[in-house]
Amino acid sequence: MLPPCLTERTGETERFIADYDTFLLDCDGVIWSGNEAILGVAKTIQSLENAGKRMIFVTNNSTESRSHQLAQLQKFGISCSIEQIFTSGYCTAIYLSQILNQRSQTQKSVFVIGNPAIVSELSEAGLSVIDPSTDAYFSEEVVLGHFEKIATGTPLHSDVGAVVVGMDLKFNYLKLCHAMHYIRNGALFIATNTDSTFPIFDTVFPAAGFISAALSHTLDVKPRVMGKPSQLMMEVVKKRYDLNLRRTCMVGDRLDTDIRFGVEGGLGGTLLVLTGVCGEDDLKKAEKNAEEGTLLPTAFARSFSVLDTEDEVSGLE
Repeated sequence: MLPPCLTERTGETERFIADYDTFLLDCDGVIWSGNEAILGVAKTIQSLENAGKRMIFVTNNSTESRSHQLAQLQKFGISCSIEQIFTSGYCTAIYLSQILNQRSQTQKSVFVIGNPAIVSELSEAGLSVIDPSTDAYFSEEVVLGHFEKIATGTPLHSDVGAVVVGMDLKFNYLKLCHAMHYIRNGALFIATNTDSTFPIFDTVFPAAGFISAALSHTLDVKPRVMGKPSQLMMEVVKKRYDLNLRRTCMVGDRLDTDIRFGVEGGLGGTLLVLTGVCGEDDLKKAEKNAEEGTLLPTAFARSFSVLDTEDEVSGLE
């Protein structure tokens, strides 16, 4: 049986809202899609905050720093502080700053396959970062000599304690080779997230997960995943915001990341919105496969805007 579908200003929707003090909101696919705000969501967030609800923005997007996410939220009419924003890149920085401080002084650097946002978050956390995207060596055409040098360790840094893999639009074979050998030499293998795709322009494109999957397949080793649905992220979020899990609801557009994150994390509820990756057909398919372990949300809605508590009409068209 499908979970209930919430609609504007019904008793069921009002009871759903009353059950929670904190909402963890995914961003892309919930608040905006591509460069467009999803209609009515900014006002809904304001109305829920006016009703005493706390909003925390939890995103797997590692291509943007928290400050950039803050600017994006403000652009779409959402007033919040940077302390309400939690990205997979920021989670990675918090986690690694704790873990690497416990390791040998000779294993403190982080090799990053990612983007400037991840590099920025790691650097701001006080970590020493090796960014191959700024090194012309990693743009060279790969020849036999590269393999020989990597095999002997000549171009490898001796102090790398972790390899962080996120979304890298300049990902290439040479970066993969270096990351592989760092991990073989004992570096931690960290993935900011394992999302397979991201939605934009009414379709989807490969996301960061394809890069970590390539490295994982090469090494036959699974990464420690920082983004949803990883419970490493839940533990960091829970501690940082002092969450009462039973009074917290996860809102997202993906069953495999957002909803699984909330269910496996023991949250009081989860809400799937149909404004992003998953549609009603995906929900029906998941319902049919529920006995096989597919996770279903507590409820679903065609948009987060149906939770607007102030207007008789949410503004949906």
